Formats: sequence, structure tokens, C-alpha cells
Amino acid sequence: MKFLIRSFFKTLRVVLGPVILLKERLSRPAGLVRAQDAQISVDKQCESLALYQYKTCPFCMKVRQEMRRLSLPIQRLDAQAEGLNREALRQGGGLAKVPCLKITDAAGSSQWLYDSDKITAYLRGRFADSSVSSVQA
Repeated sequence: MKFLIRSFFKTLRVVLGPVILLKERLSRPAGLVRAQDAQISVDKQCESLALYQYKTCPFCMKVRQEMRRLSLPIQRLDAQAEGLNREALRQGGGLAKVPCLKITDAAGSSQWLYDSDKITAYLRGRFADSSVSSVQA
């Protein structure tokens, strides 16, 4: 029975995956435009962040859209297949659940933030700036 359930969801992902990716591509939000110095500072801060994701996960898509809206070049790591990224997620965060934002501080210690709503709230709180304007990217 477990095999049938897994097969059903795997088939569902294969069928709906391209639709989800198309929707993401067609609904790209405008990105923030910052002064060059401000964007350089944001880019440097983003070096300490990594998003563990699945390409076709709708919750991961929500986080990627927010990253685009805030013009954040955060490293994206695919954790869907068994491998180094999935194992790092399991070891560091404790769960193989996505989306997960790995936040590394200056001392090198990491915090693992799960849940798309919490991740987007964190990104907005840290990077949103009301003094910048939006333009279509």
C-alpha cells in the first residue's frame, strides 16, 4: 500500500511539476532596485544564506518569488534527491523538509529556518527597504 501511495504522489509531481514551473516563470514579481552600494551590501549578506528547496514545491516557489521581489541572490540547493544537499539538510536542520533557509552568522554557527511563511517574514524583516522602488526585472 505504501508503494502505491508513493507512486501516486511521484506521478502527481511529474505531471504537475512543469505546470508549477511555468506558473512561476509567468508570474515573476518585479525586483527591488537599490543604490549600488546598498545592493552590494545585500549581496554580501546573502552569502551567509542558503535555501534548501525542491524545484517544483509550491512553498519553495513562494520563497523564491519573495527572493526575486527583494532582489536577493541567495544560493539555492536542491534537496529533493538523496545526496549531499539532502544529507546536509537532515544533519544540520534535523529534518529533510523544504523550504529551509540556512542562516550562518559571522561566528560560523548556523540556524535552520523551516516554513515558507517564516522564511519570507525573515527575509522581509532583514532586507525590505521602503526607500527603494520596484521595477520589472
